[in-house]
Amino acid sequence: MQTLKCKLCRRVKTKLFLKAEKCLSPKCPMVVKPYTPGFQGKKRQKRSSEYGAQLIEKQKLKYWYGLSEKSLKRYVKGALSKRGRAGNTQTLLVQNLEKRLDNVIYRLGFAASRRTARQLVNHNHFLVNGKRVNISSFQVKKGDKITFKESSRNKKIFQNLDIGLKKSQRPVWLKLDVKKLEAVILGEPSTEEVALPVEISHIFEFYSR
Repeated sequence: MQTLKCKLCRRVKTKLFLKAEKCLSPKCPMVVKPYTPGFQGKKRQKRSSEYGAQLIEKQKLKYWYGLSEKSLKRYVKGALSKRGRAGNTQTLLVQNLEKRLDNVIYRLGFAASRRTARQLVNHNHFLVNGKRVNISSFQVKKGDKITFKESSRNKKIFQNLDIGLKKSQRPVWLKLDVKKLEAVILGEPSTEEVALPVEISHIFEFYSR
């Protein structure tokens, strides 16, 4: 059965990997039905306006990180406000999104999706520098150490964690000790490694209207 997440990918015509392993299978709706959802979606081929193109890119980024409209706008406006004072504006936006604690938990392989990672953070399963943090938008920084709360290690939800860790490919700015389940932030994420399927310049144009 096709879920709402699958329809979101079809809506923006980009695979956003919102359903973990299902997105990699031949049963992925983006493979089976690579056209917009809805009645006669296969026949509907509208020419996108400039605004429409910007809107789609904005939606892609929003769905990719699982953000609310308000949260995404805050990140984008924050990056734009530092234009000319903090280096590359696009890089700054990507770094701030990647350094969210829920995204870091996902990147480390502790969760199969960002949505699951957000739930795990909210349920107090992780410590940052020895302190409990249950705010998914918490910004990590270089040198921060992320560990499991001791009582969470044997939770049922983490029983098959070793399988997920073997499959995950961690970015170079994160270091994980698999045996101790301890991670350290080594530096800043790069736009090249993140490789978002998004034209960020269109998003800046959208919010600059």
